[in-house]
Amino acid sequence: MLQELRFAFRMLWKQPVFSLIAALTLALGIGATSAVFSLIQAILLTPPPYQKPEKLVLIPAARTDGQKMDSPRGWAAEQWMEWQKEGKSFEGIAAYDWTFNFLIRNDGSQSMQGMNITKDYLRVMGLRPVVGRGFEDSDFAQGPVKAIALGYEFWQRALGGDKDIVGKTVRISRWDVQTVIGVMEPGVRFLPSPGAAKEPNYDVNATVDFWMPAHPDPKHLKESSWNVVARLRDGATPQQAQRELAVLTAREAHDEKQFDGFVPQLEPVTDEMNRDGKRILLPLLGAATLVLLIACGNAAALLLVRGLQRQQEYAVRIAMGMGRAGLLRQVLTESLLLALIGGAFGVGLAFGAVRLFKAIAGHAVPRLDGVTAGWTVLAWGLGTALLAAFFAGVIPALRAFRLDPMEALKDAGPKGTAGIGERRLLRGVAMLQTALTLALLVGAGLLIRTMVKIANVPSGFNTSRILTMSVTDVQSWSTWGSFHRQALERVAAIPGVQYAAFAWGVPLTGNNWPATLEIEGQPPAVKESDKTALPLRAVTPDYFKLMGMAQIEGRQFRSTDDNKAPNVAIVNQAFARRYFPQGNAIGKKFWLNGRDKAGTEIVGEIANGRTDDLTQEASPEIYLSLWQASAFSKHLVVRTTADPRAAVLAVEHELRSVDPTAAIENVKTLEQIRDESLASRTFAMHLLTGFSVVGSALTLVGIYGMLSLSVVSRRRELAIRSAVGAQQKDIRRLIFGEGFRLIAGGVLMGTALAIVLSRVLRSFLFEVQPSDPATLIVVSALFLGVGLLACWMPVWRAGKVDPLEALRYE
Repeated sequence: MLQELRFAFRMLWKQPVFSLIAALTLALGIGATSAVFSLIQAILLTPPPYQKPEKLVLIPAARTDGQKMDSPRGWAAEQWMEWQKEGKSFEGIAAYDWTFNFLIRNDGSQSMQGMNITKDYLRVMGLRPVVGRGFEDSDFAQGPVKAIALGYEFWQRALGGDKDIVGKTVRISRWDVQTVIGVMEPGVRFLPSPGAAKEPNYDVNATVDFWMPAHPDPKHLKESSWNVVARLRDGATPQQAQRELAVLTAREAHDEKQFDGFVPQLEPVTDEMNRDGKRILLPLLGAATLVLLIACGNAAALLLVRGLQRQQEYAVRIAMGMGRAGLLRQVLTESLLLALIGGAFGVGLAFGAVRLFKAIAGHAVPRLDGVTAGWTVLAWGLGTALLAAFFAGVIPALRAFRLDPMEALKDAGPKGTAGIGERRLLRGVAMLQTALTLALLVGAGLLIRTMVKIANVPSGFNTSRILTMSVTDVQSWSTWGSFHRQALERVAAIPGVQYAAFAWGVPLTGNNWPATLEIEGQPPAVKESDKTALPLRAVTPDYFKLMGMAQIEGRQFRSTDDNKAPNVAIVNQAFARRYFPQGNAIGKKFWLNGRDKAGTEIVGEIANGRTDDLTQEASPEIYLSLWQASAFSKHLVVRTTADPRAAVLAVEHELRSVDPTAAIENVKTLEQIRDESLASRTFAMHLLTGFSVVGSALTLVGIYGMLSLSVVSRRRELAIRSAVGAQQKDIRRLIFGEGFRLIAGGVLMGTALAIVLSRVLRSFLFEVQPSDPATLIVVSALFLGVGLLACWMPVWRAGKVDPLEALRYE
């Protein structure tokens, strides 16, 4: 084997141009698949740091009638506490909730995300501390919480990895001083908390900064506010556990009307964590695999042509006693060596591609911070190289194996040529490459059209020259009003600032208050699941003018709409048309906590805006006065006369002058927020476009090589045609027709393939169908035109064939 490797290396070294082209061709395919797989391995295949994570299931609520829920709903403590007692399919059940707070510092406080957990949570999840201890039963007693466990990453980032942290206190806003009892193991991320997903600081893919013990309040056991996770017993299946919980919840609903209308829907923890990652990464892995197949097809064609050129050499070796098995092994060894060289180049490309993916992905890919280009890329590159060696080398190797040495030695020419069978094979490879490339191009075209469609969608608000930042007064609720009023006055006075406002629910951030309410004129809900659920937002005066949201009816908020005045609200057109189709919404009321309260009066109506998602039609929205609906953490929104980024330092200075401990984070322009809301589509578009360019280049080279070989192989035929009277234009038309049929056949195959494969992109598309005729026609026509240009040189050479030279050896 070593001797054959040395010989293979010498043969490749004798033809450095061929070897380099073939290796780089494979490197492009190997690098693309290795880079995408490194993302998949880190995001989808790496198990979470829980003991036996495949046994963990989330228990979200679903409606019993199967309809989509308007807003997420948790479980009442009274319900899951009964599940703990009666559930036979579970090893343990625990409840949790997402929360956030701020580590108070004199030079600006720092936000921290955490979890409130019941006493069984750490045991159910299989989490252990690396420093100090976990929670004990005594930590869950009623009364103020005094103990806190820190996340490993937060301990390192915010506290410098202080090894003596256990027993020390940390100063956190809204709470008493907390004593650190331990630090949990690294890499622990959040479980989903759908009810908190609209909070400004919510990031389910982040690592947990802290854990706090939580105990159900006996006075509020019926409030549906808890998220629930469970560990299945050995031998129990999720289906068995769901049936068991369905029986228990039905019994609970029979006894308590408030629980009626909801049923548990078990979901494995790993499936829920990987949902968003699968949606974007699996289609991209498919696209990278197409690039690999195109590269392997190109390499196979190159090796086949090289084998045709060496068939006399192979015949001589067989005649001198070399067995056919030995010849087969030698040819495969050369293919393997070439693939390994390509794999080495590909791994280098993959390392660079991973860094590029991380730079351009942004918020598109969850848990991207855990992606590294290490041994996984090396192993995948090696495995892909072996696969590429097989696909690229098996056809040339089998042809050498079936070689008839007598026929090969009869050839009096300087080198062998391709017969009809070989040309057909190469034509088939080129057509397959064309089809695969067209599928990539159509996918990229669909996403490009989607982004153009989104860019032309009227959002209902302005995004230019607007600066946003989350601002929190961490000291005390007693200073909330004075801090925010002073902050607005000082920021509005900065030169170049047109408007300034605070807002809870800035467009495209996903922030709002999910709330259930009763609306004047609407029949009261019979059961909990039938209540109206709508998003609430809260803003200060000037917000709608700042955002360019047109006033339709009524008035805007005033500075006097505070907690001393009657509650007021402004709704959008979608709200007014749905709930008051025959009349005016102004003056009507809605209630958040029962009709026995005073309620909130609608005083204004604004134009619709696509505030949650640019790809979705405007839905009913309610805006409250922020002076009446106080929010702990919210955005400061500033419109400027010039580039808003130039005002960042001045705005931060004015905020710090009001309160040095104020937390100022997430400084972004509204245009950046808009781009982040489209991150997954943009990332997929960039990668598919890149893969399409690589695939197109490889395919065009393959078409060129196939036609060039055809011209060389048909020299005698072309010479005879010339000798009997064919003109150069006739010869060119013949070769051009062959190229046209090849490309057109590949385009037709590719169109059918693209219609099938592009369906996996459906979730990324907007106002564009996977079988969009315009995209298919434009992409097919463009590739056909470019492909025909690749035929020009072989066609020109065909017209230059010298009949006398070509027939010399006859």
